[in-house]
Amino acid sequence: MFVVTKFGGSSLASAEQFKKVKNIVLSDAKRKIVVVSAPGKRCSDDSKITDLLYILHAHLKYSVPYEDIWQMIRERYIEIRDNLRLDYNIEEELDIIRGKLNKNVPQDYLISRGEFLNAKLMSKYLGYEFLDAKDVIEFNYDGTVNYDVTVENGRKKVEELKQVVVPGFYGAYPNGNIKIFSRGGSDITGSIMARCVNASLYENWTDVSGIMVTDPRLVKNPKTIKEITYNELRELSYMGANVLHEDSIFPVQPLNIPIKILNTNDPTSEGTIISNECKDNSQAITGIAGKKNFVAITVAKTHMSNEVGFLRKTLSIFERYGISIEHVPTGIDNLSIVVARDQVERCLYELIVDIKQELGAEVTLYEDIALIAVVGRNMANKRGLCGKLLSVLGENGINMKMIDQGPDELNIILGINNSDYEKAIRVIYENIM
Repeated sequence: MFVVTKFGGSSLASAEQFKKVKNIVLSDAKRKIVVVSAPGKRCSDDSKITDLLYILHAHLKYSVPYEDIWQMIRERYIEIRDNLRLDYNIEEELDIIRGKLNKNVPQDYLISRGEFLNAKLMSKYLGYEFLDAKDVIEFNYDGTVNYDVTVENGRKKVEELKQVVVPGFYGAYPNGNIKIFSRGGSDITGSIMARCVNASLYENWTDVSGIMVTDPRLVKNPKTIKEITYNELRELSYMGANVLHEDSIFPVQPLNIPIKILNTNDPTSEGTIISNECKDNSQAITGIAGKKNFVAITVAKTHMSNEVGFLRKTLSIFERYGISIEHVPTGIDNLSIVVARDQVERCLYELIVDIKQELGAEVTLYEDIALIAVVGRNMANKRGLCGKLLSVLGENGINMKMIDQGPDELNIILGINNSDYEKAIRVIYENIM
């Protein structure tokens, strides 16, 4: 039985954090695969190593002096090594990287060295084997992961090495060139490794004790979600809840490998368990999340609903401009296309003109809209919940711009003014949870 454990940057920011990680890993013999991020911030005014590497690459690309930044990165790893009293010549690895610092150094290679170096240190500290992610995770040339090759690589390597530390955030193309994931991609690496060995559990260790019901910056001390389904987490992640990279769900969901979110600084806390099915039915609402700065483009035409292909024609105009659509609430003689403001800023005037000319419709623009997702697998069994939501928002002076709910009743999407966003989150949490 394998438990895959992934540690984020805040869990690996210093030698003291390394010590916490070692205690966690060695407390359970099933924790045979450890995935690590690059060192994060040690304090609020500190820098993440990944951020420094991005800055370093920009300096190299534009021929700006970079030695000070390189020294900051170099000294950080040496400091961790020295404070852990490790007998490991990390200067040799650093010198190899230093020798490649020029304006043509590939960005993905340079950025990936943050995780690479940290995995080297952690493998020495734990007494585990170092397994380079480039020898496991293979990307297709279109940037997608080749899971057939990757799973076979991972299975063979783990069988051979038994206990491994894997750098997160990157893999390689078939030609060996490094390819990184999007930011936060070490979560995906951990998920892929869990899939490779069909792990019994994928632990994601961070600096919070699980997933909060809502944003703690908006609601003081919100509850922790004990259990959540993959689908619920996808809804919340898409609307801004960012404890876990949303793409880390796909490798493990088909095998129903549960993910557990845990706190490196409070390892005895229960955390949050994510799986296909949950036993806890005590709460109608699982979580609340949202985003600001959307616009609604309302298209109105008499007898629109009787005109075959009207919706397709409307959406094809947005497709032509490469605009991703969030929601499409409809009426008898009108429909609204809700999109993120930054999606249409470059072409809003042209888009409206095309809609008017091609569809013979009137167009009204509603700006400064915030969307709030109220998510819960148990909402379908809670009578009157939607009515109560609208009632408490109205009682608190929050005007509703739109409401959208799918037939599975997994979520309710509310559209309100940007200016009411923070207040609406608090009102929903305090009156509905």
